[in-house]
Amino acid sequence: MRTTGRLLLTALLLVTATACTGGGAPDPGKQITLTLNWYPYGEHAPFYHGLKQGIFRKHGINLKIQAGQGSGKTVQAVGGGQTEFGWADTASLLTAVDSGVPVKSLGVYLQTTPASVQFFGDKGFSKPSDLKGRTVALTAGDALSKTFGAFLKQNGMTETDVRIQNIDPAGKIAAVIADRADSLVGNANDQGPTIQDKAKKPVSYLRFADFGLNYYSDGLLTSTALLDKDPDLAKRMVAATTEAWAEAEKNPAAAVESMQGAAEQLPPPAVVLDQFTTTRALLRTKSTRDLAPGVNTEADWKATIEVFVRTGVLAAAKDPSTYWAHTVAGKG
Repeated sequence: MRTTGRLLLTALLLVTATACTGGGAPDPGKQITLTLNWYPYGEHAPFYHGLKQGIFRKHGINLKIQAGQGSGKTVQAVGGGQTEFGWADTASLLTAVDSGVPVKSLGVYLQTTPASVQFFGDKGFSKPSDLKGRTVALTAGDALSKTFGAFLKQNGMTETDVRIQNIDPAGKIAAVIADRADSLVGNANDQGPTIQDKAKKPVSYLRFADFGLNYYSDGLLTSTALLDKDPDLAKRMVAATTEAWAEAEKNPAAAVESMQGAAEQLPPPAVVLDQFTTTRALLRTKSTRDLAPGVNTEADWKATIEVFVRTGVLAAAKDPSTYWAHTVAGKG
């Protein structure tokens, strides 16, 4: 990790340490729950690594990780007090806040979007215009279905230039493997490695971020009630999560190994490693390239909000502080 990143991480840890009796870690005490955005896959390796290495316990957190059923449901569960912390995509958090759900981001860790058009390499697509007249599988109503239109517009196209198949998330993978769809819209650190493993064929990507459309993706969140009642817990969770991600970034193989037995649905180890390797490349923007994982800038938040307003995910632009607890989270 670069010097600035190390200094910011150290600062986060010092904030936590000063809140502890006698300078030691607080007693972990009751179990604290983190609900993921989905069943465990490679993106989540840092959390399991942090558990195995005792990082969360060092910060006084007796952490339980549980599977989610989509970012939207995770955000609702956090806002309803059913789980102390959540891991979800930023689009789901922003739309939930605008509809009155009392949650805030504690930092986005995937700061470069993994959103991409995914296809077998032998299709030969190398630029968005190659998709003209081809079948693209996506899930109607999710955030990606809206940002896909912006991706096309950014590259001089409209949705009428492609043939869209509206399919549920699991069905998208099956459609591509069976060649019922030429491609799918999904996250490069999720479906692509799975498709490649199942079909034993190389998968290629047209990444939104490579073609002019980037925005914040997955990150940590909590409820405004917890922030009001126990801001120290929120600060310790941020510090522990940042440390866990920093350690996993340095030791990807060990982080992936920590996931063994995490869930029956866990992909094979090689797929999990591929997923996390892809995830590592998404942790920063140009503004945060020297900073610790999870440290955000106001400028990047504003840029993300602008993208979601432009794509219709949000009705109007609001100040980042509406969504982001920057006084608790790491701010660059």
